[in-house]
Amino acid sequence: MTQYVYRFGGGVSDGGNGDKNLLGGKGANLDGMASIGLPVPPGFTISTEMCTRYYADGQAFPDELRAQVAAGIAHIEGVTAKRFGDAADPLLVSVRSGARVSMPGMMDTVLNLGLNDATVEGLAATSGDARFAWDSYRRFVQMYADVVLELDHGAFEEALEVAKEDRGIVLDTDMGADDWKALVGAYKKLVEEQWGKPFPQDVHDQLWGAVGAVFGSWQSERAKVYRRLNDIPASWGTAVNVQAMVFGNMGDTSATGVAFTRDPATGERAYYGEFLINAQGEDVVAGIRTPQYLTRAAREAANARPLSMEEAMPEVYAELARVFDLLETHYRDMQDIEFTVQQSKLWMLQTRSGKRTAKAALKIAVDMANEGLITREEAIARVDPMALDQLLHPTLDPSAPRDVLTKGLPASPGAASGEIVFDSDTAETRSALGAEVILVRVETSPEDIHGMHAARGILTARGGMTSHAAVVARGMGRPCVSGAGTLLIDAKAGTLKIGGRVLSAGDILTIDGATGEVMAGKVPTVQPELAGDFGILMGWADEVRRLKVRANAETPLDCQVARDFGAEGVGLCRTEHMFFEAGRITAVRQMILAEDEKGRRAALAKLLPEQRADFTEIFRIMAGLPVTIRLLDPPLHEFLPHAEAEFEEVAKSAEVDVATLKRRVGELHEFNPMLGHRGCRLGVTYPEIYEMQARAIFEAALAVAESSGEAPIPEIMIPLVATRRELELMKAVVDEAAKAVFAEKGASVEYLVGTMIELPRAALKAGEIAEVGEFFSFGTNDLTQTTLGVSRDDAGRFLTTYVEKGIYARDPFVTLDVEGVGELISLAAERGRATRAGIKLGICGEHGGDPASIAFCEATGLDYVSASPYRVPIARLAAAQAALKQR
Repeated sequence: MTQYVYRFGGGVSDGGNGDKNLLGGKGANLDGMASIGLPVPPGFTISTEMCTRYYADGQAFPDELRAQVAAGIAHIEGVTAKRFGDAADPLLVSVRSGARVSMPGMMDTVLNLGLNDATVEGLAATSGDARFAWDSYRRFVQMYADVVLELDHGAFEEALEVAKEDRGIVLDTDMGADDWKALVGAYKKLVEEQWGKPFPQDVHDQLWGAVGAVFGSWQSERAKVYRRLNDIPASWGTAVNVQAMVFGNMGDTSATGVAFTRDPATGERAYYGEFLINAQGEDVVAGIRTPQYLTRAAREAANARPLSMEEAMPEVYAELARVFDLLETHYRDMQDIEFTVQQSKLWMLQTRSGKRTAKAALKIAVDMANEGLITREEAIARVDPMALDQLLHPTLDPSAPRDVLTKGLPASPGAASGEIVFDSDTAETRSALGAEVILVRVETSPEDIHGMHAARGILTARGGMTSHAAVVARGMGRPCVSGAGTLLIDAKAGTLKIGGRVLSAGDILTIDGATGEVMAGKVPTVQPELAGDFGILMGWADEVRRLKVRANAETPLDCQVARDFGAEGVGLCRTEHMFFEAGRITAVRQMILAEDEKGRRAALAKLLPEQRADFTEIFRIMAGLPVTIRLLDPPLHEFLPHAEAEFEEVAKSAEVDVATLKRRVGELHEFNPMLGHRGCRLGVTYPEIYEMQARAIFEAALAVAESSGEAPIPEIMIPLVATRRELELMKAVVDEAAKAVFAEKGASVEYLVGTMIELPRAALKAGEIAEVGEFFSFGTNDLTQTTLGVSRDDAGRFLTTYVEKGIYARDPFVTLDVEGVGELISLAAERGRATRAGIKLGICGEHGGDPASIAFCEATGLDYVSASPYRVPIARLAAAQAALKQR
């Protein structure tokens, strides 16, 4: 019989050896905490394997699971000396999800399960606190109705508000036993009205309903979105953790809290967290009540009045601090902890590696390596390369004026400006249209995941530093200001009131997640300084990586940014971008419209000094490094007008009549330009174009070598080659230009001529092409398009569906299709090396900045990847991680 249930606590551990794949992260860590003697309420974990079977069996539970769960309940009963469903002294349990990786707020939880009309009386008697018992029952009914029965959550919230208004009460903690008892009656009535049946009284029915709901939440829309955004396979499933309840809402000696062993925003080695006295765990993260600080130092820094835990519960705090150090040493990482204090006794409910900002991730990794807790190699592996994106973009200019409207909690660092939107659907829609938006909510919930991802920043009126908005924003790298209590949000009216100011949807707002400031209008930004922990970790990464990292850049600014970020050359300089500049497009058009070679050469002569100046500046910045320059690639018709209104102006500037211009536009029209007269096909037809570009490259290289004493290394790339003969013809043009320039200047520079492999035929015939080509650069954007037969510009209409249905594991234009496109790259690399030993191989498509694609490049033995300038540090770190993995 397959084992699906694993017990923990009370001196029992059914094993699993901390296997997160089997027990989920939460279950594995509960077992781990229990095994090192921490106070963990007893319970059991239903494995992820059961989740997979649950869906395979049509969402049904096998008899063998029911038997194992019964044994698990008996285990909890034995440790607690309470019985599940006992009217006199009832055992209550929590039912929580637990995937392999943390998915905060994405799946469901049910607390206080086991309460009914009979057991609530027993709980009141044994606890000596009727108010606590009826408060627990109303929480359970509300949560069960929402999570399991999927009833209207808002109706229950409204009933609670009405009850408080009727009593003239503001805080939940002011409600008495009779108030909660009356509300339970109202809740049960709501259940019967909406569900059509009475609230379930059988505790075993309650349990199986909750287990099914947790498994079901794995396929909720918010969980699907989160998995898609974080590349989590749907096949993993979630575990279910059933655990004896401990209560933080049993009066002033009880509390609940969330804490981190280090600051998740900055990485500083300081305890960081929040707690609430006389509350349950959901109260802290839901933002319903403003939580209190964990440490006295944090409270004083915030000038807050309510006592910190360190002051209000010094003995419990001291034990918690001991647990923090023990857990961090045991797991060798910063921990995110949930705890409950029941009548002065501390209970640990969860620990996991805490989500953190990129800045914090760097500091924690470097500090832990310096502390000897982890190795430098482990520090490199600990930082998500994509998280570095948070550090590589501008922050608010500290010298710029700010129209500060209010200040909330600095929940996730970074700064963002954008137009105000009040709901997640609008955020997603406006973002898709190119707008920058700030999502403004009273509080966020897991259903807001898509809007939070689409927004540039998040602002909430309620919630603390560990609220849903704060935790998810930090994980996403989005700036967030939470708990801005002076905001009055009327989403229906589309207005936001702050003091005497009224802002509307569409107005521009700026938030600073580092200070908590909320500002009207757009505030200018400054470039970040990448030193300190960033520089240290990147230095360690550079020591272990094998792959070189270059940049895709064709402007001096991009080249300088890339070099500052550690680029080791240019892997793709797209010369056509230079041709579109306003000062030279007239000469380009004259060249296209010329009737013969003489006319084309006359126009190209005007472009030569412009191209030479372009390359001179790039070579100056990249002196001593390789610069791969792709000769003209796009179809010629892209340089000509298409709208009727433009024809007369263009004809005049190009010194031709309108009829001639229109005739030429007609001649150049193509039904599928991507597969038409572009790339080397232009060079074969009009070799004088490539001749001019080659001359400009060599003249610029010689000029920089003479002025700086450090010669650049031009690598001239012929695009869209499909045959050996095409490359042979184009290489001859380049070599002739080099010979002529070197003779004229009496000097020479080292150079290479190679090609971009972006067609399947080129990959298949790479052995022949390598007889001529001295390097291959895989243009993975076009190679993906031509291999899959999919236009990247049009694929957005259906690729998301393809990924959701498992046709592709990931978007093939974001992460390389290893099985198809990757197979062609491997084949081309193998055949190219067989012909030309030591041929230089790299990729220059957008995949060059994707960590998963970089791992493939490392495994395939390519020499370099080329990424956009701001992704160079990401590629450097990803290349180091890939090298470590290969070892």
